[in-house]
Amino acid sequence: MLTDTKIKEIFDAHGGMMRTFELHDAHLFYSDIQTLIERGVIEKVRYGYYQWIDSENMSEAAVITRLFPDAILSMDTALFYYRYSDRTPLAWHLTVSKDSGKSRFKIDYPFTKPYYTEPALLELGLTNGEIDGNPVRIYDKERTICDCLRHMAKMDRETFNKAIQGYIADSERNIPRLSEYAKKLRVMQKVKTIIGVWM
Repeated sequence: MLTDTKIKEIFDAHGGMMRTFELHDAHLFYSDIQTLIERGVIEKVRYGYYQWIDSENMSEAAVITRLFPDAILSMDTALFYYRYSDRTPLAWHLTVSKDSGKSRFKIDYPFTKPYYTEPALLELGLTNGEIDGNPVRIYDKERTICDCLRHMAKMDRETFNKAIQGYIADSERNIPRLSEYAKKLRVMQKVKTIIGVWM
């Protein structure tokens, strides 16, 4: 088997996390992987994904984007990102297509909270962001607020109110875009009654 130094170099070249087929391409097979796990060098993150344990404290954002490349950061995670909430989310809130497999979110780390949406609406409001130096796919402010209106019955009341107030006070808010999204997401009436009174 390769030396730990060489294996670490290979993991570093893959951002600290590798899939089974990538390990096989590097000539690290099942018995090698099990040996590395037993020695505490790597850990299994979820089925088919392995992480170098001392990969410079790999950011959870990097893990999320690697595990769920199709997901978009949303809801509480997006609210915290835009400073519409001061509560650090206990899980990563991710939106994926409703056709996406549900079992892949049953992992021990990092904690995730998936939301499922119509494929045609998945990328509505998609933008690029950065967390801990890692590029992420995240919904823009207007999509985030529309999603809060869609899920308001399930949201913590204080978090919801703070989000709405934060958006209203944001000098960069885009009301025409909010209206455009609200029509497509069928929350136009809620926009009028909840946000309209403040505008």
